[in-house]
Amino acid sequence: MTSLGVRREKKPVPFFDYPQVFLHARASLLRTIEDVASRGAFVLQDELSEFESNLARFLGTGYAVGVGNATDGLLLALHATGVQPGDEVILCSHTMIATAAAVHFTRAVPIPVECGRDHLIDPAAVEAAITHRTRAVIPTQLNGRTCNMGQLGAIAEKHDLLIVEDAAQALGAKFKGRSAGTFGDAGVFSFYPAKALGCLGDGGAVTTNDPRIYGRLLELRDHGRNCQGEIVSWGFNSRLDNIQAAILDFQLKSYETAIARRRSLASLYTERLRDIAELVLPPAPGPDPDHFDIFQNYEIEAKQRDELKQYLKDRGIGTLIQWGGQAIHQLKSLGFTQRLPHTDWLFTRLLMLPLNLSLSDDDVHHVCDYICAFYGR
Repeated sequence: MTSLGVRREKKPVPFFDYPQVFLHARASLLRTIEDVASRGAFVLQDELSEFESNLARFLGTGYAVGVGNATDGLLLALHATGVQPGDEVILCSHTMIATAAAVHFTRAVPIPVECGRDHLIDPAAVEAAITHRTRAVIPTQLNGRTCNMGQLGAIAEKHDLLIVEDAAQALGAKFKGRSAGTFGDAGVFSFYPAKALGCLGDGGAVTTNDPRIYGRLLELRDHGRNCQGEIVSWGFNSRLDNIQAAILDFQLKSYETAIARRRSLASLYTERLRDIAELVLPPAPGPDPDHFDIFQNYEIEAKQRDELKQYLKDRGIGTLIQWGGQAIHQLKSLGFTQRLPHTDWLFTRLLMLPLNLSLSDDDVHHVCDYICAFYGR
């Protein structure tokens, strides 16, 4: 009780401390920004090419293309892989609206399906949703965990479907030793500041092993220009700017250390909360032969979720319910009509606890003390 009393006197624990994205490495980031800015190297310069090469090497993929953000990345990836107006694209209902929006603005039809017990897309639900109009599947590699890409790959091969991975939350996550974003025809990553690898604004990347798709992505992100600078197709303006690329390349050098720290924090949560029967925790870090998780988020299921969230808020602890608490199929104003009872039930229980590099071990203990107190432990 003494340690709990001490921890209750501590400063609040926000869900995410945005100033720390800059302050944790202020001097190095300022040097990086000054170097790029003083040379006027703002758009499509060496720093972007170097980051793209280093990112592709880190992931073990053929190519990486820096883009303005992950939403643009999904849109460009769908265009580049050949999704056409009227095609159906299956996606998990537990994802950000951006996933479905990219399909919509390709003039294809987003088809949300159930997630499984792991909060990721359910392969059986994918196969059940396939029609003669289905062209692609977008598995969302959620919370830093990779879907069962073995089953999904087999389904895609059986039905001749494209796979475009929404790996926005999963840079460095692996399934059977292979990195998220490298399984399908293309993979998409986000570098939003709150991501495990974040820049100082918006940013994204698309990866592929297909040289044809790579060439098409380069055109699409830069107004339809080819490598000679000629306009050869309709395109967009979605280039990862050079300052952000330089910042990301700097962060990438220590990214494996950052992943190790996130896994350590997740282990601590697991140790403290695993005996609370009212909670369902994500799989703990460990020697899993199939999954290596980076813990972009620590998403739990909680009995009395809303009461717990308010209890923690009243004590200065920030939590978050992803997507404002609405799954894709629940957005009826956008025309969705699917009935997904498991996802409906799950969305009454989901809650994300703070997990980021600004947290100390004692911060995690502080959060866990209050969760234990809420459930009478």
